[in-house]
Amino acid sequence: MDVLLHLFVGLHIIGIASLLGGFLTQMPALKQGTARFNKAMLHGALTMLVTGVALVGLNQAQDYSVDNIKIGVKLAVLLVILGIVYVKRDEEKAEKPLFLTVGALTVANIFIAVLWT
Repeated sequence: MDVLLHLFVGLHIIGIASLLGGFLTQMPALKQGTARFNKAMLHGALTMLVTGVALVGLNQAQDYSVDNIKIGVKLAVLLVILGIVYVKRDEEKAEKPLFLTVGALTVANIFIAVLWT
């Protein structure tokens, strides 16, 4: 069961890398006003959602402690990110404040995961 847990942790990290990497690759375009929400960001957020739910389930199945408040905050932040990216995914240009909000929330979610103990 631990191997499965570690597999989902790895997939969760790949999801956050895709979301953050998709954001960072658009930063030069943001200066030109042509940044957009790309598929890497959408798929990364979806991967994080699926693997995050699986991780909570696997941890609870093994009677490991799960901080439900932390998980709830991370889920809420991720759902905001996912909602923005999903709704705006087909637009040619992303509004700068909205695009930066997604980046800031992504980084915030990383720090919540790492620093909240």
